[in-house]
Amino acid sequence: MSDPARERAVSSRSNAMIYLDHHATTPVDSRVVDIVTRAMLDDYGNANGVENLHGERAASIVDRSKASVASLLRSDPADVHFTSGSTEAIELALSHAIASGKAPLRVGLSTVEHKAVIDYVLRAEGLGLCTKVWLPVNDEAMLDWTAFETALHSGLDLVCVMAANNEVGTTYPITEVAAASHLFGAKILVDATQAVGRMEIDTEGDNLDYVVVSAHKVYGPKGIGALISRHFEPSHLTGLRGAHQATPNVPGIAGMGRAFEIMEMEGDEESRRLALLRDLLLRRLQALVPGLVVNGSEKDRLPHNLHVSAPGAPNDIVLLRLRGQVSVSTGSACNSGAQEPSHVLRAMGLDAARIESSLRMGLGRSTSNDDVKIAATLIADAIADVRSSLSGESYA
Repeated sequence: MSDPARERAVSSRSNAMIYLDHHATTPVDSRVVDIVTRAMLDDYGNANGVENLHGERAASIVDRSKASVASLLRSDPADVHFTSGSTEAIELALSHAIASGKAPLRVGLSTVEHKAVIDYVLRAEGLGLCTKVWLPVNDEAMLDWTAFETALHSGLDLVCVMAANNEVGTTYPITEVAAASHLFGAKILVDATQAVGRMEIDTEGDNLDYVVVSAHKVYGPKGIGALISRHFEPSHLTGLRGAHQATPNVPGIAGMGRAFEIMEMEGDEESRRLALLRDLLLRRLQALVPGLVVNGSEKDRLPHNLHVSAPGAPNDIVLLRLRGQVSVSTGSACNSGAQEPSHVLRAMGLDAARIESSLRMGLGRSTSNDDVKIAATLIADAIADVRSSLSGESYA
């Protein structure tokens, strides 16, 4: 694949890595860093200790951040409950649904839900606290609506359908899913971790019972997320957690609030820009990589997501070729190190060749036109090298 112009472009980035793994995490926005630093150095009071001015100021930061999160998600600030991230929020939501519902809770969950949802439901089922009903998807990871309606008719208490898939980027008609669920008396849990700020989430308008979000997917700090629910009260949960109120992570909460403010102001424009760059990346890869296929829906997809397969080029070897040049991934960061194939791609019914050669790319706020052009060349070269070294087979 020798091309002098391409070689010059690649060499110009020889000392800089291109980051295309924004689904795993995002770099913290400098505007967020400023407010986190201020909360750590100036507003360092305990937000639970409002009997003094330092605590009162910290509590005020928490309240303002609740309002920012609620504004983007169209909810009541009183319904925003901060957590350590999406995983804790998911576990709290499911624990609450089980504790406040009739036992065993009948839970319907799509086969492509995040592993945090699936693993919790399987553990709860093993303890006799719930029974699961799988909601299948098609080969684009879209919900099988006929099977979903059949499951609702059979009787469900809780439906778990994410707003957007964290691997292939397919988005879901949450408004319609919520309406159908409520019609049959089921509550709904929406994992909006990847979708928030990138597609509309109307918590109150759609009467969403539980919504889960995280700051580090939208240029905020790690270790802070939220459960948005009008139903949730920590006192409803029993066990060893106790009734004591944990000390709020004020710097993290402040950063999350600011990150959500920025997404509300700039998210639409950013999504339009990234969708154009994503399409440019796809066109370049299609031109350079014979046999490339797109996974997930090309119509109903997150604007910054591209998930492809290049049969004949195992993704683990491709990633080794790209190490230090372009950061992409094979799937969910939460499954890192797992040797088993993606449960999402298996649920979609993809064949082994597509699964083992799949790559997930997530564009972000700092991604430029040049990044996309150079990354496409580097990725294409890596795939060609792997194909050639393994078999010598031509994919032209």
